Parts: sequence; C-alpha cells; structure tokens
Amino acid sequence: MGRLDGKAAIVTGGTDGIGYAIVKRLLDEGTSVLFCGRSQDRGDAALARLGSDRARFMVTDVAEEAEVEALIAGAVEHFGKLDIIVNNAAVAAVALIEEHSTEAWRRSNAVNYDSVFFASRAAIPHLRKTKGTIINIASISGLGGEGAYPSYSAQKGAVIQLTRAMAVYHAREGIRINAICPGFIETPATDAFKALPDLLESWIEGIPAQRPGQPEEIASVVAFLASDDASFMHGSIVVADGGVSASSGQPTQVPLG
Repeated sequence: MGRLDGKAAIVTGGTDGIGYAIVKRLLDEGTSVLFCGRSQDRGDAALARLGSDRARFMVTDVAEEAEVEALIAGAVEHFGKLDIIVNNAAVAAVALIEEHSTEAWRRSNAVNYDSVFFASRAAIPHLRKTKGTIINIASISGLGGEGAYPSYSAQKGAVIQLTRAMAVYHAREGIRINAICPGFIETPATDAFKALPDLLESWIEGIPAQRPGQPEEIASVVAFLASDDASFMHGSIVVADGGVSASSGQPTQVPLG
C-alpha cells in the first residue's frame, strides 16, 4: 500500500460496484479521490462507508459535456492538480438492433463513450503537467460481439480504440493511457441474474476460473496501472476475465484413453 501517496484522482461512476472498489483502493494507496455519480444520496452513503477525509463526491451526469468539464475543474480546484482519471461510468442497454430505440442508443453511447472523450479532453492539459494517467474501464464485450448487447459491445470497442489512439500520441508527453477489460464481475448491476439461476450457472460454467470476478480484483489492476510499476505501459488493453477471452471455445476437458 502507499504506492500512490499524494496523488489526486477522479473516478466516474464511483458510488458502488467496480467504481466504489476503485475509489476505496485508491484511497488505501494514499490517493485523494473525487468520485461522481448521479445521486447525492448514493454519494453520501458511499462517503460514509469510505470514512476518509481524502474522499469527495460530486453529482455528475457524465453524458453531459458541461458537467464532466465541471467535474475535472472541481478536482483541480480542490486538489490543486490531477494525476489520475478512471473513466468507469457505464450503462448497458439490452436490446437487439432491430428492437433498439434511438433514445436508448444515444443515451448509452453518451454514457459509455462520449463521457470518455469529454473527460479525457478536459483532463489531458492537467495530466500533462503531472505526467499523469488515464485508465478507461472497457469490457471483454468490446473485444468480441455480445448478441444481446450490440450497442454496449460497439461502445466498449470504441473505448478500446480511443484508448490506443490517445496513448500513441500522448505517450511522448509522459501521459500514460491504458484500458481494462473486465469479464463477468459480481456487482449490484449483475444481481438481476440471480433471479435466473440456470442462466447464471451456464454463464459461470463458461468462465475457465469457474467463478465471477470481484470488484476488488479490478480495483487491484487499476492501482497497478496508476502506479510507477506500470511506467512503460502505454495503450495496453489489460484483460481480467477469469480466462474467458483466452479460450478457443473448444471443450476444455478431453477424455484420454
């Protein structure tokens, strides 16, 4: 612990799930963190659980350009600098293309992809001063198509490519930009699958590790990427999915003899 002492960070979508675990881990590592969400009540509850005077919350709709810019400005004003930004906020629209409403498409695109653009554009001038880092939370859904989540797959794929494109240029300025692709992680967002035990069992059987991941496991990867231990990583897409994307899809247990 303490690899990030004195650093200042922003985490979007930090009131629960992966985002909350990231906020907590960064605090444990010595960072001061401004995190955001759309609900003041949920933000206050998260602050109470965290119990740290280095944590701050700001109501922000990351789909709105002006609100994201205000978030970045607020962090710099309060902390005096910005070293780390974790673009974590996301929504998943479950709909086939022919059934997908334009409203849901545009809203999910704004949260999942536009927000990364808004935040990165506003943060880079400050990160240039601190030789800071951007960590984007993408998904293995951006590495392969998800039949029931076509918009989510497209948007997370775009986040991966934006990460690479920004990293190629800004590496020369000392800004490190990387992305993490989680697989199935147990969060409040995935609790709905508990009502579908057969589907959940089938899903877990498809994970070579034979279990879902935990938010803290993704937070550990964030802490690594934010630290000097990852000093030569620029444009890396780090997969944390229990082995799902490593599989060819062939049976893993072949009887012998």
